[in-house]
This record gives sequence, structure tokens and C-alpha cells, in this order.
Amino acid sequence: MTTYQNDIFLRMINGEKTERFPVWLMRQAGRILPEYRAVRSSLSGFKELVETPDLAAEVTIQPVDILGVDAAIIFSDILVVPEAMGLPYQMIEKKGPWFENTIRSTEDLSKISDQIDIEDRLGYVLEAIKVTKKELNNRVPLIGFAGAPWTIFCYMTEGEGSKTFSKAKRILYSQPDLAHKILDQITNVTIKYLKAQIAAGADVVQVFDSWAGILSPSTYSEFGTKYVRRICEAINEVPVTVFAKGAYYARKELSTLDCQTIGIDWNMDIEESRRIIGMEKTLQGNLDPCVLYSDFNTIEKNTKNLLNSFGNRRHIANLGHGVYPDTDPEKVKCFIETVKAHSIN
Repeated sequence: MTTYQNDIFLRMINGEKTERFPVWLMRQAGRILPEYRAVRSSLSGFKELVETPDLAAEVTIQPVDILGVDAAIIFSDILVVPEAMGLPYQMIEKKGPWFENTIRSTEDLSKISDQIDIEDRLGYVLEAIKVTKKELNNRVPLIGFAGAPWTIFCYMTEGEGSKTFSKAKRILYSQPDLAHKILDQITNVTIKYLKAQIAAGADVVQVFDSWAGILSPSTYSEFGTKYVRRICEAINEVPVTVFAKGAYYARKELSTLDCQTIGIDWNMDIEESRRIIGMEKTLQGNLDPCVLYSDFNTIEKNTKNLLNSFGNRRHIANLGHGVYPDTDPEKVKCFIETVKAHSIN
């Protein structure tokens, strides 16, 4: 069993006693740091960085060195999974992801496969994890991740980002059998991919369901939670965190998943979430990322209010979503340092 210089993140997940709340940020690997931009500027684009293990490892470690977070999260993208399944994507500057091919009919299923060699298709992510683990030298744990099947389904059927993902949702209602076939394949690949990340060295894995909040409760239960549950039941090697953004209505159902941590966004009241989810799971979140645009005193005040709302219960301090790219790194440090200065009685 690995011994870490800083294991507070893992101890909190496991419900062990800690002297303070651990802290890290979603999308901490890159975006806000000048050091990240220096690495990125030498490359053709985002995808080259994701697919270059040594550089992906470098930007993964930067927040540990510069910001002082209690965990690293591998620098990658959720869309590597649909690409591995047969749908290549482009990351267009200032626009986001774009897929030339999409899945919108039974005939389109021939474009994708879940019978793939993860080491062959996604070996660059696994190598990045191995390099990162070596360079971290057991300073802090490393988080691996994947997108939840519903969120990946959104991009594979819509072909790009959307406010409504109406093309994706249309399939749920007009071709539910097709939807389940696609989701089943995504789930199969995601399980194999997460297990490969764990074998490469990931200490915790997080499942991101970024578009959970656009579905109704019953629809999310059928096309969302059902498949996240399969992933949670399959991953028993390391702790699992589930973050379903916007799915405030699903907190009770999420509490029944075989996971250790549930992420909550800034629209979810912490006390209410704790009552709904119970005491047996660790919660993670949920400062509004926009708080970090305010002055230092306001950030400190809001962070202390957040920490006080945790009580002495199992909680990992984080934002309610990813840190925004135009956030001042010094403001991020203020949040992190305020968390680390707060003792648990």
C-alpha cells in the first residue's frame, strides 16, 4: 500500500479523521496558470497536449507545485473515449469540441465499437498517468477520470456543444432502444478505460456527468444513473467520485450508488444535500467559481462560510464546477490557503 506525504484527500474519502478539509479544484490542471500557457503555446493545440504524455504529466503536476492542492487530476479530456470508439473530434479554439461524424440512427452504430484495445487507443493517457505518478513521487494522490455515459452520448449524437442538446434528447424519446445501445457501448468502454487508469496508477477515479441537469428526473434515472451505477459497481479497486452537475433532483438516487464521494454544484445547498445523501458518503464542492472574481476579503469570507457549512462532517472543499480560465491564480491561492488554514474541531 502506497504511503503519501500528503494523504488527507484519501483519508477524508475513506471517512477517517483529518485535521482539516482537503482541497483541490476541477480543471485545476491548466487553464489559469501562466506556466500551463507556456507549455501550451509551444504546441499545435489542446489535443497535442492531451496526447503527449510527458507534457500532460507536467501540467498535471503544476497545480500541486504552484497552488498547493491536496490531489492532482490527470490532464486529459472526456472526449478521448468517443474518439477511441471511432468518432474523432476536433477542439476548435474559442468554440469547443466538434465531431465530423455523429450517431443518430441504428445504421450509424457501425461507426463505433466497444470492442477496442484500450492500451492501443488510449495508451497516451495511461502513459501520462505513469509519468505523473513517477514525478509526483508520492507527494499527493492522483485522480483519474472519465465522462459519464449520458454526457458522452450528448457529444456523440449532437456533434458539438449545445445549450439544450435537443438532438441528443430527441433520440431518448424517439429512439430509446438506440439510445440504450449507444449508452451500453459507452459504459463498456468507460469501465475498461477507468480500470486501465487504475492499473496505471490512479488512486481515485471521478465520473463527470456534465449534462445531467438537462434531463427530467425520470429520464435521467433511465438514461443516466442506470449507467453510472454500472460503472460504480464495476470499479472496486479504488474510491469512486460521481459528479452530476445540475442533477439536484437526483441526489437521493445518487446516494444509493456504490461510490464513496458525491460532488455537488453551487446550486445544491450543503445542509440539504447532507440530509438527502446521508452521513455515509463524502461530499465534494461547492463554491461558485465566480466567487473567485471578487476581492480577496470576499473570497476569504465566502470560503469560511462554505467551510462552516460542512460542520465536522466528511467533505472535500472544491468549486461547484471547473475553475474558469480567466481567474486570477492568486485568487485561487486565496481560496486554497483559506481552506488549509481552517481546522476541524
